[in-house]
Amino acid sequence: MYVGYSMTSNTEEVKLHSKGLKVSQVVSKGIGITTASDGLERNHGQLHIYDGEGKGKSQAALGVVLRTIGLGICEKRQTRVLLLRFLKGPGRSYDEDAAIEALQQGFPHLIDQVRTGRGEFFTTDEATKFDIQEAQRGWDIAKGAIASALYSVVVLDELNPVLELGLLTVEDVVKTLTSRPPGMEIIVTGRAAPIPLIKIAQLHSEMKAHRRPEINDEEIFFERNIDGIEIYTGEGKGKSTSALGKALQAIGRGISQDKSHRVLILQWLKGGSGYTEDAAIAALRESYPHLVDHLRSGRDAIVWRGQQMPIDYVEAERAWEIARAAISSGLYKTVILDELNPTVDLELLPVDPIVQTLLRKPSETEVIITGRCKNHPAYFDLASVHSEMVCHKHYAEKGVDLKRGVDY
Repeated sequence: MYVGYSMTSNTEEVKLHSKGLKVSQVVSKGIGITTASDGLERNHGQLHIYDGEGKGKSQAALGVVLRTIGLGICEKRQTRVLLLRFLKGPGRSYDEDAAIEALQQGFPHLIDQVRTGRGEFFTTDEATKFDIQEAQRGWDIAKGAIASALYSVVVLDELNPVLELGLLTVEDVVKTLTSRPPGMEIIVTGRAAPIPLIKIAQLHSEMKAHRRPEINDEEIFFERNIDGIEIYTGEGKGKSTSALGKALQAIGRGISQDKSHRVLILQWLKGGSGYTEDAAIAALRESYPHLVDHLRSGRDAIVWRGQQMPIDYVEAERAWEIARAAISSGLYKTVILDELNPTVDLELLPVDPIVQTLLRKPSETEVIITGRCKNHPAYFDLASVHSEMVCHKHYAEKGVDLKRGVDY
């Protein structure tokens, strides 16, 4: 039953309570990822799959990478990450290129990247011997990295379409990923994840694209979508992580263009400390202190529908006034409004001022809005990107210990 939003700092119970999870399944031990070779008994490495037609898959993977690095810095532990990108050869640029550049410049000793394949799109019938060789080259590197246990996280970007194209055998991939070191996180992205891979995964989130229906002008208030407004919602994992990926992307674009791309991260319903994004944001601010600003608002408590307190309205409005001024000023290239959706859904903020601000935003400013909501507010119709994270599988449902910095 949809009754409220939990943003407490010391438990994941209410955040997951819509999935029917028990208190005994929720753990807040503060365990972080170091390297797989450290393999603490409690530190289970999970296999994540992000697939679907919607945007945010690679962004979510990069957000998890940033969280992992940030937690390692906070806990003074070395972490290493391998970004292995299939079907992304030279001659073409990709959305996440800038984000990866920001990661590599900010944490050069922690990130390894390998790209394989060609830049052109091709179908199964158009696959060549070169495509098969490039896929195998990437997979050989992946197998070596997994067997070495030197990495905390291995991202296999676009592995799913490689399997759909028949460039690698599903059986070999499943066998290798099943036998990964116990402390290693594996993140697989791309459309059309094969069923055998989904069966062995501990987490499966589908990014579902919402496209505006074709209806006449009398039935809809807005006449067009506005570039630079992206919304990530739904019950699945990947909303805030996708937003963090966008922050990295903005910083990376500034680096590549020798410009200052300032980022503002505003979080509602997240008073107190100990949230999922804390370590990641801290890592960003440590490496790029002049580019990243961050503000939290709200109580360190659950906000229940029908039990809102006056302070909840005050805190929501305080953060919105800052957000409105920041968006209108044009000083920030990216403004992340984390958990704005549930704030509006709880009627802590009116919708119309948000709509008006977004309608007037500078063309070069992108606004990223996240969070679950039962009823889609009017500003959803403005978005050029609306991805719903659909949760098909989550390891918390199996009683697996949740890991700070990755899960909560």
